[in-house]
Amino acid sequence: MDFNWDPELIALRAEVEEFARDAAAGSDVREDSWAVGYSREVSEELGRRGWLGMTWPVEVGGGGRPPLHRFVVAEALISNGAPIAASWFADRQIGPVLLAFGDDDQRRAFLPDMLAGRSSWCVGMSEPDAGSDLAAVRTRAVRDGDTFVVDGRKIWTSFAATADWCYLICRTDPDAPAHRGMSELIVDMRSPGIDVRPIRDMTGTSHFCEVTFDAVRVPASRLVGALNGSFRQVMRQLEHERGGIDRLASNVALLRDSVLDADTADPIVRQEIASLESSYRVGRLLVLREVLGQTPASFSAATKTFCTELEQRVARFAASVAGAEATLWNRIARGVCYSPAYTIMGGTTQVLRNIIGERVLGLPR
Repeated sequence: MDFNWDPELIALRAEVEEFARDAAAGSDVREDSWAVGYSREVSEELGRRGWLGMTWPVEVGGGGRPPLHRFVVAEALISNGAPIAASWFADRQIGPVLLAFGDDDQRRAFLPDMLAGRSSWCVGMSEPDAGSDLAAVRTRAVRDGDTFVVDGRKIWTSFAATADWCYLICRTDPDAPAHRGMSELIVDMRSPGIDVRPIRDMTGTSHFCEVTFDAVRVPASRLVGALNGSFRQVMRQLEHERGGIDRLASNVALLRDSVLDADTADPIVRQEIASLESSYRVGRLLVLREVLGQTPASFSAATKTFCTELEQRVARFAASVAGAEATLWNRIARGVCYSPAYTIMGGTTQVLRNIIGERVLGLPR
């Protein structure tokens, strides 16, 4: 296998890295920019440059480019701290889900603004007492004529306070088996009956939110895919969410900068740097296999588990290099405080290991 990029990809990477450094200029923290770096202006510029929907079909306005092109762009943006959160969810998963399960009217209505970086989305999955267990969702949508009436509560909903739209997982048949009674709706976040409360975490950011739906009316035309068919669809969505470069490169800038300050005269420090670098390359190959469609079903659970545990190792290494300075409130301390989230967001590591055992390896329950 030839691991070298062709000249076109090398040039693309250089262009994106320059853009990302400029976009991140002045930011105190360049880590986790896909999750906390919110800039509508940057997202619209991504749209103008054709860096959103890069792999989507040309007939719907997408770039029709190979998956490796999107990989190169995403890795360069995230590794250099570009604030891309305003368009990340739409580009990473909502657009592909609409392409796979939406109808023509929905694609015409929503894809153009996604491609232009003009619409921001949140994903209504987790609930109190139903975090990684999506089959335990209790938010209900009851059909009333040509609308659904939604009642319930979501939590850990990133960017709900600033999103235009919510891709909502809800229960539409309470009498069906848990995995078979859920549906997916596109909800206008300006609808009456929606209450959004930001959740401030220990790093001081508030991108997570609690969202309450009180008799929120959603046009039936915004049902995505099959009624009561959400579980299969959301598993497809989670493949996009769990197996991408964002689960590996979130804090690679912290590693890069910490290595510069590390005592490389110490053989143990050198060994840890080599281990982290080797592990990053392994994780990158796992992501590339996902990108190229070379993994079995549900393997994204393994990719996310390996990559996010590595991100936690990076945070610990940065703290060990900084020493007492890591006890002050600074970029390194922020990285340590944020790092537990890596193995929780998008499905906890414990749940993902169960998926690996049962669905990938076929082990008994």
